Amino acid sequence: MKIVIAGAGRIGSSLAEVLSQEGHDITIIDRDEETISHVSNDIDVICLEGNAINPDVLTEAGAKDADLLIAATEQDEVNMVCGISARKLGTKHVVARVRDTEYLGKTEFLREALGISLLVNPEFSCAKEISRILRFPSASRIDAFSKGSLEIVEHKVAPGGQLDGVALKDLQKISGAKVLVSLAEREGNAIIPKGDFTVKGGDILSITGISSELRRFFMAVGAYKRPVRNVMITGGGRISVYLARILQENGISATVIEEDRKRCEKLCELIPDAKIICGKASKSDVLLEEGIRTTDGFVALLGDDGDNIITSIYARHCTDGKIVTCINHEHFAEILGDKELDSIVIPKKIIVQQITRYVRAMSNSMGSSMETLYKLADGKAEALEFRVTTEAKCIGVPIRELRLKPNVLIAAVIRGGKSIIPDGSTEIKAGDHAVIVTEAGWLETIDGIMK
Repeated sequence: MKIVIAGAGRIGSSLAEVLSQEGHDITIIDRDEETISHVSNDIDVICLEGNAINPDVLTEAGAKDADLLIAATEQDEVNMVCGISARKLGTKHVVARVRDTEYLGKTEFLREALGISLLVNPEFSCAKEISRILRFPSASRIDAFSKGSLEIVEHKVAPGGQLDGVALKDLQKISGAKVLVSLAEREGNAIIPKGDFTVKGGDILSITGISSELRRFFMAVGAYKRPVRNVMITGGGRISVYLARILQENGISATVIEEDRKRCEKLCELIPDAKIICGKASKSDVLLEEGIRTTDGFVALLGDDGDNIITSIYARHCTDGKIVTCINHEHFAEILGDKELDSIVIPKKIIVQQITRYVRAMSNSMGSSMETLYKLADGKAEALEFRVTTEAKCIGVPIRELRLKPNVLIAAVIRGGKSIIPDGSTEIKAGDHAVIVTEAGWLETIDGIMK
């Protein structure tokens, strides 16, 4: 597909890299000469310096015959105007990044009024991701399918723990839970395991199941963490506002620590039911005074990655509660991993994943039945949910008899809102939703799993 990206910041440049690797024709626009020069040197895409709301610039970028324009500049209004202009010029579809909290409840109106196909909000999406992790603190990451009827959770195996040295074929006998290990990450390699795979300490497992069975599994293997009832959030930005609202809707109390007094006054208006503390969250005495030792959850959402790292490390020494660390620069993830903090959230990756899913669905000329896509193991693997149509080749054949391509795993079948962890005798039926785990970047349709 021909795709124009407006804005070469963190999200725009990451999208350009991922989508170009998937074979799309990418042109990226940015008005900053230095920024566009960096992208030109780092990524093999067409780079254009200019203002993305200027119709002449959009025309030069190929908007008249583009399949998709992604408006990802820092300004919401620029993104919306850019989208309107592109549609007028002839661009078939538009995705726009819109961040302001005032626009959140007006998504459908904006889409219809402006002719925008998809509105994405990085901060809101990040807040939803964090809230899922806090609701299931035994996992370091949670990805949901079919409106939450199935989940894939990420868990790091503790050396010497109950899972260390266990063969997957014995897992159900040990735990009594109907779950499936659909991916194992070991020493930077993503492995789609079979029954004879033996788990080792340090492995990062992606485990598939429904919430109750996953909870049963973690309790059986001694990795269960108590439910979160109160959360301390450092920083009072947009993510904190969205997160506090979501937590309160789920009966979880939130304390937000913010240094700027004017912002604190605004937070009192935006999240009146949260406890707002005016203080410097990177100071240990502030954290101690506000109860970090007794909090069930700690979320580092300061504007600086370094501050988030330091406060998260400190929190780890103060509490056994769940710790979530938000960072913007991916290379810091290795530092956090070495410190064995619980969960790392990168807003850019969440939005790139969301838009990549949309683009992957668009790219099939017959209309893809893909409904969900998640990147696993730092993007080396994917978990994809497909709606199974009557034309699918896999219908009515026991899984053991399907001629699957290498490194393809049917992780779950969702039928009538109920999730099935399949065995060799399971048959996929029309109307089912099938969750497939495989190597990243190639699978577009359910039929693609077959040789």
